[in-house]
Amino acid sequence: MIFALQFRILKRLDRDKRREVPVMRQRLAAPRLRLAVGWMTLFVVGADLFVVSPLLPTLAHHFTVTPSVAGWMVTAFAVLYAVGAPWWGARADRVGKRPVILWGLIGFSLGNTLTSVAPTFGLFVGSRMLSGFATAAVVPSIYALIGDVAPAQHRGRWLSIVGSGLLMSLWAGAPLGALIARWAGWPVVFLGLSIGTAILVFANWRVWPGGLVIPEIPHVSSTIGTPWRLLLRDVAVTGFWALAVYGFYTYLGTGLQRVDHLSPGLVATVFAAYGIGATVGSLSGGRLADRFGARRLSTVGLFGLGSLLVLIGFLFRSTILLYPVLLFFAWAAYAFFPAFQSLLAERYPR
Repeated sequence: MIFALQFRILKRLDRDKRREVPVMRQRLAAPRLRLAVGWMTLFVVGADLFVVSPLLPTLAHHFTVTPSVAGWMVTAFAVLYAVGAPWWGARADRVGKRPVILWGLIGFSLGNTLTSVAPTFGLFVGSRMLSGFATAAVVPSIYALIGDVAPAQHRGRWLSIVGSGLLMSLWAGAPLGALIARWAGWPVVFLGLSIGTAILVFANWRVWPGGLVIPEIPHVSSTIGTPWRLLLRDVAVTGFWALAVYGFYTYLGTGLQRVDHLSPGLVATVFAAYGIGATVGSLSGGRLADRFGARRLSTVGLFGLGSLLVLIGFLFRSTILLYPVLLFFAWAAYAFFPAFQSLLAERYPR
């Protein structure tokens, strides 16, 4: 019934699909509400992304596979995300970002429902592929839409506020999901995410502008004819950042249990500390980007991320020293993200 109502909403979007809406003319009738809905949407999506790491040993045991094999569900999710993001992005440029967000949320909800009832590991991986493809419609479109509607002088701040929802799930959503899985079973976690996502379909439909939004950017320059080397450079920066952050994060829970022999409770504490550092990094990163420049902060954050990752490799067996390093690592990683998103919004306004 929920999915039927969601599809009725999407059918009504056809009336304003190709209408261009200058952001100046509809300057956010309820900006705080839009920020709140964007924040909550990324929180729920982030909870799904980040809860996998603490649940990885449990899932491996349930499906009778090794943790390395269980990690293929993360790979499958990531591959479909990478394949889906350009396709969804091109579609958002044609029909508007709101329809793409709504389609993505519906697919994400369905994917998590299938994940919660998957009887075999193969079907589990298939459901994660669907979730990854759907997430590729939601997350980039949310960031791009915020970049469209935010005042140009506060773009970094707005992106950091909304992005903090994704990171709040690191220190709140993921540990909470791990505790729920311990008490009620892991399927309950994904089913709860499915229900929460279904509710967010209605919220996103109500708050975002329909049609194609023209961003408010001083000295807008056309991106037609942008050299491929510049595009590939920006893709490479984002790719290496994601590889460093998520490649490390995926196996952090397994490593802490197998190498440092931490209990599930202490592992949850580590994830909470990591998430706090990431949230502080995101919020401060947006403000610092607005003040000192997105390019400068992006460079500092990426350099700090690489340096601290090397240090973590030497300190991983020393739990006491690892905690503060993880805090700084998370800060550097997620201070970079809103700064670089702001830089991309300026570089590719349309």
